[in-house]
Amino acid sequence: MHTLTTPRLDLLPLDADGARRLLAGGGPAAGLLRAPGYPDAGDRAGAERYLRVLAASGDPAPFGAYEILRRADATVIGGAGFHGPADGAGRVTVGYGLVPTARGRGYASEALRALVEHARRHGAAAVLGDTDRGNTASRRVMAAAGMRPVGEDARLAFYAVTWARAADSS
Repeated sequence: MHTLTTPRLDLLPLDADGARRLLAGGGPAAGLLRAPGYPDAGDRAGAERYLRVLAASGDPAPFGAYEILRRADATVIGGAGFHGPADGAGRVTVGYGLVPTARGRGYASEALRALVEHARRHGAAAVLGDTDRGNTASRRVMAAAGMRPVGEDARLAFYAVTWARAADSS
């Protein structure tokens, strides 16, 4: 996997060693800082999920996990990525999170737009995501990244963006 770049961020690919380092509370890659509060429980859950995917089915590239680096101060401010490889219908699921001090500045939308575009470029038919029904900020992030509401249950709101796949259009 390669770094995904946006106007203000780099999404740095997480590998197995990086995921284990994150879970053990170790520091980021050389020359980088970690924002206070990173990693949080969601980041650790993402690292654990990534390691489970590696163990069960191998490298999910190009649909892996990333740390979100704010280039302006070389600080890791959160995590984002795919929950694993595309399913049989070509759908991938995304997750993301930022430390509280980085929220409200458009970073999550910027990172999620990069993931959505990455999925589209790599042939995904859809990107799926969900959030707690009452999490207005996360709902706005998904909408800003081009995802649309597709349903709700008692706890979650579900979002998706879909594309026609080349094989489906013939």
